[in-house]
Amino acid sequence: MTKEEALKTYFGYDDFRGGQEEIIDALLAGRDALAIMPTGAGKSLCYQIPALLLPGITLVISPLVSLMRDQVTQLVQMGVPAAYLNSSLTFQQYLLALSRAKEGRYKIIYVAPERLETEGFQSFAEAADISLVAVDEAHCISQWGQDFRPSYRNIPAFVERLQSRPPLGAFTATATPEVREDIEHLLSLRDPLRVTTGFDRENLYFEVQQPADKRAALLELVKSRPGKCGIVYCSTRKNVEEVCDFLRERGVAATRYHAGLEPEERQKNQEDFLYDRAQVMVATNAFGMGIDKSDVRYVIHYNMPKDLESYYQEAGRAGRDGEPSSCILLYSGQDVRTGEFLITHSEPREELDERTAAALRERDLQRLRQMTGYCRTRRCLRQYILHYFGEFAPDYCGGCCNCLHNFEEVDISREAQLIVRCVAELGQHFGVNLVAETLCGADTEKVRKFHLDREPSYGLLGELTQKQVRERIRFLLDEGILQLSPGEFPVVRLGDRAEDVAQNAPTLTMPVVKEERAPSIRRAPAELDGRQAELFERLRALRASIARRQGVPAYVVFSDKTLRELAATQPQTLAEFRAVSGVGTVKAERYGQAFLAEMDRFHRA
Repeated sequence: MTKEEALKTYFGYDDFRGGQEEIIDALLAGRDALAIMPTGAGKSLCYQIPALLLPGITLVISPLVSLMRDQVTQLVQMGVPAAYLNSSLTFQQYLLALSRAKEGRYKIIYVAPERLETEGFQSFAEAADISLVAVDEAHCISQWGQDFRPSYRNIPAFVERLQSRPPLGAFTATATPEVREDIEHLLSLRDPLRVTTGFDRENLYFEVQQPADKRAALLELVKSRPGKCGIVYCSTRKNVEEVCDFLRERGVAATRYHAGLEPEERQKNQEDFLYDRAQVMVATNAFGMGIDKSDVRYVIHYNMPKDLESYYQEAGRAGRDGEPSSCILLYSGQDVRTGEFLITHSEPREELDERTAAALRERDLQRLRQMTGYCRTRRCLRQYILHYFGEFAPDYCGGCCNCLHNFEEVDISREAQLIVRCVAELGQHFGVNLVAETLCGADTEKVRKFHLDREPSYGLLGELTQKQVRERIRFLLDEGILQLSPGEFPVVRLGDRAEDVAQNAPTLTMPVVKEERAPSIRRAPAELDGRQAELFERLRALRASIARRQGVPAYVVFSDKTLRELAATQPQTLAEFRAVSGVGTVKAERYGQAFLAEMDRFHRA
């Protein structure tokens, strides 16, 4: 079987996506590979195809139980013999799976990195014919990455103990240049093929909102997407509980997920979301890694994440099927203060010396500042993200709220000069809100308490609202003219360029929203017409029925994208059915007659 035949037979695709074929060829030739591919770009296929073609077993080292279970379920549906060995199995189940593995009954085995150090698994691995080792979420090996796991450091020694060293493939969706170097060095990759397919997800729409009432804004976003699956990320377990209850009380079919729940409830809630019994999952970042639910149409961050790596990975769980989807962040200044508090008060990892721990805290604070910059910028949001990962992007994408708003450049030279002078007069001791209140001439308790109404700057920007002054202060923060101090209660300080602005008032322009326009998602697929749309819903109902009988999520049977193509092309024979993208030989044999019969009934009705 060729790689092209395997692609069509098992996965139902006619063509490889960008970077996939190059990586597959390298691994099949026995060469190591380092692949940086965004969520939804098809990383897993890059090691699953070689696994089918190589003579022995492929080990996939993966960090999460949910990731293993989800991928193994999909592989078995495709006709690929696969299994996982992790803590979710009982001891008897583990022994049975290991026994079958020794018999060579699996082509792909998923295993947690901690499992590599157990005596029973080491004994199996050293005797087995292992043709390939794939390291998923490879950024976990770097202490500079966002999900460092010390157990990943044991992978090179494990690989060296095998009968003969197989090719090693390292895969991740989010890695800065520094983390990429760490992955290559710490995994001891040998002359690896390096592939970065690009971080851009063109089907995703990005938006940042700063609502006065987050709950009201969230409810409006969810209610405006009836019948669509979505994830709402919260920073704390308490927020998850409160937001989930809030949505349920207002008629939204929501469930929850965080590490404080009992394992049984977490599993049930996850399955309710995967099986479409709940439309919205409210969760901490403990949920999502490895969940390949392809029809998530939106991801809403109720709180700002601590870094852009986490944000892009979590937001990228929307639209994995390539269909237009939304990624919306509800930002508030409190999110920044919470993030700083968690970073500065977190317990350092035991394996780190004091100097390294301090360096990591400073790096985390810098990441937080870059995440905050994303929330405040007037630039193209897509460009901001791609630049962070070291990739060029144009100034206009047409698929984010900033690009779709109508901005005009406003000269704020005078305002900037007065803001800088005010910060200096106040001794760099107050936060953004009090600086704005002083400049606007507000008569508030804190202004009176600190006698700010006696300062020369009091009321000098009285023609502006406090919101407008705060926006200008944030712009000066983004430009480095002002700075925020670290800590739970940050104060505005003067930056490197502040003196020049205060003395010389150079021309400084700031983009200001001239006119609000309803943002729209770009690259929308061709709409199904009336009859096609009706057939699509019939096929979705059939898919749901099959999924329930088999005890698998609906998207494991077929994705929405495949059903959409079936509704548009309406194949009449098994050969035509097999030709539809995402079907493949195994699924055509398993489901073809049922779907063809449903389409025939539809035409006769």
